[in-house]
Amino acid sequence: MHILHPTTISLAELHPALMTQGFGVLRASSVAQWAHTTPEALQALSPDWDGMPPDTYLKDGGRYRRRRHSSFVVTGNTVQLVPHRAHWQPLAYNALHGGMERWFEPMRNATLQTPAWQQLLTALAATASAVRGQDTPWFIEAHQFRIDTTDGIGRPTPEGAHRDGVDLVAVFMLGRHGIKGGESRVFEANGPSGQRFTLSEPWSLLLLDDARVIHETTPIQPLVAGELGWRDTLVLTCRSNGFQMA
Repeated sequence: MHILHPTTISLAELHPALMTQGFGVLRASSVAQWAHTTPEALQALSPDWDGMPPDTYLKDGGRYRRRRHSSFVVTGNTVQLVPHRAHWQPLAYNALHGGMERWFEPMRNATLQTPAWQQLLTALAATASAVRGQDTPWFIEAHQFRIDTTDGIGRPTPEGAHRDGVDLVAVFMLGRHGIKGGESRVFEANGPSGQRFTLSEPWSLLLLDDARVIHETTPIQPLVAGELGWRDTLVLTCRSNGFQMA
């Protein structure tokens, strides 16, 4: 099985990449540096992806997605967990699941209280402030995803190529187990150019300027027929001026 690995950039190249091409991929070592933490501290978060509850809102009838969701307001180095709320997107950004309130189980408190978790959120907020040129509270939604092959095929983005209606989208690869597929595709929002690659290194990061690019991930299938495979990711969306609400 051939995997097309992404071209990664250094931490110093991150802001210029976001400003020029609208996205950048960091290796796990750079992510740890970006978040002022260690690779070991990030890896210690990964077991939280086991045993997540199923996503009961899939309109295609699938059973392939498990997830948790929590929301935060980040001001400087201060992270505030907001009361648990529904995830909502307009139909303009999610034609499949937009326009509906989706109440997912919240993330575990033990995870949210770790220094590494707090540092991930403050790093994303700092990057958003630098890219947008504004020092403002940032409204961050966190989504833990496990896409598996229970149905023979799993769809990381059943809505297809899309934008999220936010400022920045951070997609962290947590791990792949016994699968093929799951290719990331990033396209110019207003142009013909695009790139495709497969994230595979645990805690590598695809960071996207949501105003400039459209993104999707191709379906996954098991490497061995009949054996369960899965793909774990953490997706953080960062938005100024409040959360998207109905």
